Amino acid sequence: MSLHWLPNAITFARIALIIPVLGLIHLGEYALALLLFAIAGLSDGLDGFLAVRFGWQSRLGALLDPIADKLLVAGMFVTLTLTGDLPLWLTAMVILRDVVILGGATAYHYLIEPVQGEPSQVSKLNTTLQLLLLLSVLSRAAFDWPDAVTVTVLGAATMVTVVISGADYVLRWSARAKRGGHV
Repeated sequence: MSLHWLPNAITFARIALIIPVLGLIHLGEYALALLLFAIAGLSDGLDGFLAVRFGWQSRLGALLDPIADKLLVAGMFVTLTLTGDLPLWLTAMVILRDVVILGGATAYHYLIEPVQGEPSQVSKLNTTLQLLLLLSVLSRAAFDWPDAVTVTVLGAATMVTVVISGADYVLRWSARAKRGGHV
């Protein structure tokens, strides 16, 4: 019996966790929100592992997985801003970066050639810092740990990598578009 559907089912479960996580944050139930956020993070690793390990990759999964991740992360940034736990300027920059990248990728796809996802090292670092920041903010709100300085440093590092990775995407893909596509 093939379980090729399992990674996509896990991704759908992660999408289903978004509303409860955001609702719990809104209600001030940070410890439970942190637990569900951690489960969502583990599910992201699990679905990717299963898809690669057993060859269960699908076009649907390739589309759903990053959408699930972006919805969860963007939703958390917005909700934590609304609760006063994150500054508006940081959330605006995180979302603006994603909008610029998505808009550029869409334009490139329709005007030049299909886009193959190629996250740069600085983009991977940015994603890691965003997740660490969200975990730290939730943990600080729930358990008063880590200290405020650590959260501030993570926020600053996230902002720096947001700007650098956003600029990197724009410059790399603009250069590629000028060449008419292809690496």
